[in-house]
Amino acid sequence: MFTYDADTPQDARRAVRARANLVLTNPDMLHSGILPHHTKWLNLFQNLRYVIIDELHAYRGVFGSHLANVMRRLKRICAHYGSSPQFIMASATIANPRELAERLIGEGVEEVAESGAPAGEKVFLCYNPPVVNPELGIRAPYLGEAARLAARFLKQKIATIAFAQSRLATEVLLSTIKAAVADRTGDAGIVRGYRGGYLPTRRRAVEHGLRSGEVLGVVSTSALELGVDIGHLDVAVLAGYPGTIASLWQQAGRAGRRSGRSAAIFVATSAPLDQFMASHPDYLFGTPPEHARVNPDNPFILVNHLKCGAFELPFAEGETFGDADVRLHLAALEDEGLLHRAGDRWHWASETYPADHVSLRTVTTDNFLVIDTTARDETQVVRRQIIAEVDWSSAFATIHPKAIYLIESEPYEVQELHFREVEEKVAYVKRVSVDYFTDAISAKGIWILRRLADRAGRAYQASQGEVLVAEKVVGFKKIKLATLENVGSGEVELPQQEMQTTSAWLTIDPAVLERVSPSREELVDGLRAVTYLLHHLAPMFLLCDVRDLGSWLGDSTRATPGAAVDTVQSTRRRLLEADRFNPTIYLYDSHAGGIGLAERVFEVLPDLLARGLDVLSSCRCRSGCPSCVGPVNEVGRRAKPIATAILESLGA
Repeated sequence: MFTYDADTPQDARRAVRARANLVLTNPDMLHSGILPHHTKWLNLFQNLRYVIIDELHAYRGVFGSHLANVMRRLKRICAHYGSSPQFIMASATIANPRELAERLIGEGVEEVAESGAPAGEKVFLCYNPPVVNPELGIRAPYLGEAARLAARFLKQKIATIAFAQSRLATEVLLSTIKAAVADRTGDAGIVRGYRGGYLPTRRRAVEHGLRSGEVLGVVSTSALELGVDIGHLDVAVLAGYPGTIASLWQQAGRAGRRSGRSAAIFVATSAPLDQFMASHPDYLFGTPPEHARVNPDNPFILVNHLKCGAFELPFAEGETFGDADVRLHLAALEDEGLLHRAGDRWHWASETYPADHVSLRTVTTDNFLVIDTTARDETQVVRRQIIAEVDWSSAFATIHPKAIYLIESEPYEVQELHFREVEEKVAYVKRVSVDYFTDAISAKGIWILRRLADRAGRAYQASQGEVLVAEKVVGFKKIKLATLENVGSGEVELPQQEMQTTSAWLTIDPAVLERVSPSREELVDGLRAVTYLLHHLAPMFLLCDVRDLGSWLGDSTRATPGAAVDTVQSTRRRLLEADRFNPTIYLYDSHAGGIGLAERVFEVLPDLLARGLDVLSSCRCRSGCPSCVGPVNEVGRRAKPIATAILESLGA
């Protein structure tokens, strides 16, 4: 048995290829290190009998869509060498393991549903931070409460993992916990951070520290939901609902993987979904997990793997790739000069190595390097050091000029961002000493490109199709680490980013809105509240994070795709001043090309509207709060009753 991953030394790799009967690897290495070099793995592919995929439930969304295409490539190569391996897969509990498995490997499977895994006693607590402003319904900051709980366990030398729901939240939570557990020398080394964007050496060091006991606690994103060997942990603190029942139990399960007693604490945010879970524990503990969705035929993902597949083996005329008819894609790649057709086969014709430019974690492939310019040598020449990577989709919001970028709670200020095609994609940062972080302010626009499905409700028209989403970072807020209060702002000049994706949208009959309220201003506030509510509740019906969906209140009549984008305030003004009041609520897939989330939103829209009305009815606030319609100072004091009336008029 041999391990073959990015950390395997070059000389050891030759031995693995020559002698291994059992190879342990990961999707990324299979994609970029094994399949493109299949001729060096002749013995393995000729005799391959079993392919085992662990943590099947993790391969959903973009990652799962990529893996399905990697499996298509693997099966092509196996067929070339005359083997037909059997696939064996293991999954945590999701609603559709068989469907997901069949989508990933492109063939039927037999499902074994009973689990024989041992499990010790687990205490599960739901903690709702106390209300600190009853008038506005504002609760104590959930990150501060999660940090306080985690620090209490760590001070008692109890091994603890804390999960945050974003990379920024991870860094803020880590900073607060470190400050709480630092000893008299200021050393808080017993707790570390772990998230995407960290260099592999940093992540391996954290894993080793946890296994050896040198590190007692870790703050992570969902990157540590999976079975990474990090030793024994006794407590899991979940800072915010992770978006799905399945993910909740996976994070809680990181504590107590032996037979002893363990604890998991879910700390609710003020978001509607979190508050629903905190006030409906019967739903939390009694609801089956959600469906996992993948879209292997997403054109942005599919074409990248066709490039990789053509590099590995020529494509024959009429050959399918999984279920996809790829003739038009192959012809397009030929027109680009990447493929050359000879007879009835397409051959790779470029000097580039396609797998090096395809990331399995994102739809697009361009990553930014974060380079530290703080250090200088004895002659005062800057010593540049790569300290992190940031994917293209989040770069403008996280590493724009003047942004504070946190790495294991250490703040760096972005001095320059280079992103033009003729330049390297890099952010130059410098270590600073500040007590705040930054949060980007964006403007947005959505234009309908093509309707694919329609459904008429009692007082609304629902549609699903393709849209163009344009977004532009226009500024940032400075947020104080200790109190999370806004302490300043700034402006940013960055280009507009555009993405074609899929969306579900809801247009309400103007006559119905007139009966709800004669005030257009009240209606806009109420519709903004409904948009906020539906966006935050939709993940309840999908196996996704709230950030996998985008939302927007606009109109369905804007005719010029790519025109100027609007901030929330300017969109509100546009709706108030429009000759024809035609507001439309969009819930769109945040990944280019879509990964199936918008189609699912369209399917469950009646249930989603009903759940939204249920949340409004059960929320105890008077005028609205972050737990239902959003902050009152943003949506207005009449937002909750107007939103309730709108949903009632829709038959929710």
